[in-house]
Amino acid sequence: MSNLEQVAVITGAGSGIGRVTSLKLAANYKVVLVDFNAETGEETLQLVKSQGGEGIFVQANVAKSEDVQNFVNKAVEAYGRIDFFFNNAGVVQKFAKTADVEEAEFDRLVAVNLKGVFLGMKYVLKVMEKQGSGHILNTASTAGIRSEHSAGVYSATKHGVVGLTKSAAMEYVKQGIRVNAICPGGVKTPLTQNVAKSFQEGGYVPEEISNMRMGRPAEPEEIAGVVAFMASPDSSYMTGSLVTVDGGLTL
Repeated sequence: MSNLEQVAVITGAGSGIGRVTSLKLAANYKVVLVDFNAETGEETLQLVKSQGGEGIFVQANVAKSEDVQNFVNKAVEAYGRIDFFFNNAGVVQKFAKTADVEEAEFDRLVAVNLKGVFLGMKYVLKVMEKQGSGHILNTASTAGIRSEHSAGVYSATKHGVVGLTKSAAMEYVKQGIRVNAICPGGVKTPLTQNVAKSFQEGGYVPEEISNMRMGRPAEPEEIAGVVAFMASPDSSYMTGSLVTVDGGLTL
């Protein structure tokens, strides 16, 4: 089957890494775009169509089981299969030391970053099992590899994503399904644009900033290029891998 006949599902498709990746994948895949924000999600769909791509948009809260089942069902109804799933939707933490994190903030981060990734895997894996093939790429983070000051809950959720990724990779490898994770460092997106302000409000500027060895955050296109590689046949021998794209941050 050629990539042009295959189907990619992208969550968090309305902005940032998700939008840029959606446009890149649409050159080779039919795309199912998923986002909580219907306006930005529809904008991404129009951009896909303007460049000659084919796709649909489904509004969803990835932390709600019924919403996840709905976008999975819509993908199968529209195109019959799911070949590549970029399980990308996530939120960032308001920086604070562990004892100062509000319980509601903890619940929000776990719901989207961990439960949302789990639910996406749960229902997409069922489709891929029936197909006997498929590839899931979860968005983790450098914070899923090491801890980060004043971002303990965020780090915990991303460590959880890493754990889910490795376990599923072992569980489904014999069924023709691969599961990997991408671990970006700092990325210049709408989601992260208020990070500097949050540092100032929290009274802490993490030492990681001075350790950005390339001297800048990544552009979303630089992450999307790696996702496109992972979505290609060239990554066929990779499963359970954590692909760092961090400008040397974790060295």
